Amino acid sequence: MQREDTSKVAIKKSASDEVRGGAEVDTRSLKAQLSPIFFLTVIFLLNFVSRIILSPLLPTIEKELAISHSQAGFLFFLSSAGYLVGLLSSGLLTSRSTHRLAIVLSSAGIGAMMLTIAAAESLAIMRCGLFGVGFAAGLYIPSAIVTITSLVARPHWGKAIAVHELAPNLAFFVSPFVAELFLKWSSWRLALAVLGALSLVASVSFGRFGRGGSFPGESPLSGAFATLVRTSAFWLMVVLFGLGVSSTVGVYAMLPLYLVTERQVEPSWANTLVAFSRSHGPILGLLGGWASDTLGAKQTIFVSLVFTGFATLMLGVLPNGWLSAAVLLQPLLAVWFFPAAFAAIAMITPPNARNLAVAFSVPFGYVIGGGAIPTFIGAMGDAGSFATGFTFTGALIAAGGLLASRFRLPGPVKEEK
Repeated sequence: MQREDTSKVAIKKSASDEVRGGAEVDTRSLKAQLSPIFFLTVIFLLNFVSRIILSPLLPTIEKELAISHSQAGFLFFLSSAGYLVGLLSSGLLTSRSTHRLAIVLSSAGIGAMMLTIAAAESLAIMRCGLFGVGFAAGLYIPSAIVTITSLVARPHWGKAIAVHELAPNLAFFVSPFVAELFLKWSSWRLALAVLGALSLVASVSFGRFGRGGSFPGESPLSGAFATLVRTSAFWLMVVLFGLGVSSTVGVYAMLPLYLVTERQVEPSWANTLVAFSRSHGPILGLLGGWASDTLGAKQTIFVSLVFTGFATLMLGVLPNGWLSAAVLLQPLLAVWFFPAAFAAIAMITPPNARNLAVAFSVPFGYVIGGGAIPTFIGAMGDAGSFATGFTFTGALIAAGGLLASRFRLPGPVKEEK
């Protein structure tokens, strides 16, 4: 009897936490909440393009600045390190303000830093600017995920997050074309300046017209954080995020440079091939959200990592005749990881600690996948074999599927009628 009473108290506490952590939850259909989610998706698109545009521009920047492959890869490490600091700082900011303000400041910061990099005359200033872009970007994602899960009922979380994840999928596709356009008619500096200006416009627009996020987050100094770090599922999610980011950002960052310098692919064709390999990302990303809600987050993560790891490994071992096919296949199911992973984080944490769970799992993932992996692949390129770097990275990603099988998560939730 006492155990039943305790259970009832726990259920009531969870419900009250849901109210405190997301007072704007709307139990209507997902379609009724698409407008604010699309607004956030546009902001995330600018956020993500600003961070990855360096990849298709890298061969040109490398020549202009006369830097090595490992130094080029280190630029991504600086951006990822800034992202880590920004994510870790996001809880302190939102606990004293709101998630809405964090989103506004994130876009404004990215805009200012992109304009700084565009005007930079030295490598040192460029490095500082990239760290700043990463820091500002890091403020965004915890508040965005919390805002989305506060606007949408749980049965729609996977699909809503998948809509939001259209942004990085579109960014992977459009960035090479944006880079080619500016390299053909102007310069890489103007490309960065235009993205900076658009980010400033997005910041002002969301501050004026955006919805959601008008509530504070949990501070990392609170008891919720102490509970979080004692949860084994949280640390497993940290590792999986590192592998998930490796399969997308890490591979994407160094792929054009690998194709051009080691496989002797013509630069324009390399950027075009990489862009078209991401053309199906938006559709498959939405399917990933459906898979997460229907099959379960754990199963979706497992399939994504195993398939993508094997395809990444193929980039390193296949001959040139089959390389284009491997480039096109590699990202097919990589985009399934993130809707399932963010839904998993929301499931393993109480509503008032979700921003902390995102803020402390995602950054380490980006330092590993978006920083350490590109630097490692670049170092392998300096040693004479980019292919070895891609082969090792693919094996590591595939091994993550075995880790995902140890995840314990609630099953798929059916929508109440």
